[in-house]
Amino acid sequence: MDELNILHEDNHIIVVLKPQGVPTCGDESGDDSLLEQVRRYIKETYNKPGNVYVGLIHRLDRPTGGVMVFAKTSKAASRLAEQMRSGDFEKRYLAVLAGVPKEPQAKLVNYLKKNAVNNMVYVCPPTTDGAKMASLEYFVKEEKGGCALVEVKLHTGRTHQIRVQMANIGAPVYGDMRYGGENAKKGNLALWAYSLTFTHPVTKERLRFMAGPPEDGSPWKHFDLSKIYDL
Repeated sequence: MDELNILHEDNHIIVVLKPQGVPTCGDESGDDSLLEQVRRYIKETYNKPGNVYVGLIHRLDRPTGGVMVFAKTSKAASRLAEQMRSGDFEKRYLAVLAGVPKEPQAKLVNYLKKNAVNNMVYVCPPTTDGAKMASLEYFVKEEKGGCALVEVKLHTGRTHQIRVQMANIGAPVYGDMRYGGENAKKGNLALWAYSLTFTHPVTKERLRFMAGPPEDGSPWKHFDLSKIYDL
């Protein structure tokens, strides 16, 4: 199926590349989701009857592209979900920021709360009812034209976390008009989940899958992405 970009597949998991603009799972838009594309692929490729099981382990925001893993069995889903809870599931992102952070690398810890009415997430005091701790590390890799290419390592997986925390230090993700406002630059959201590392739920082998953003697309084309991939 041409609509799926498969990076790895075995009897237990399938790793695919999520395009920007495609929802991870079904939402109120009714648009075709990556989860349903994976389900159709398995059903049609292996002539599976009835409902096909696909376990959703993690999510990416609709405007974010990158590497995702889905489970093909409930046992694999359970074991991957436990890795998510234990912190054994490592996600790294690339982002172009509309601005250059004051520190070339730093750990950001904030408390975030989501407003379900407008689907916005806000930095708030730790004592706020419903506040959740959010932690990440960023590393500035290159600066150009007042923008910065950064690598981000997530320690928690909160909704819109990278976008909110980077905007909070005055360097919003390029194209993020929602959180960056006038400080962001117009264009596609420059946020990409480029690396996913986890332990195979059955073989126990430590796996890492990497895939970069479209290098000919703006603003990625203005930076040397090759210096990221030797990490």
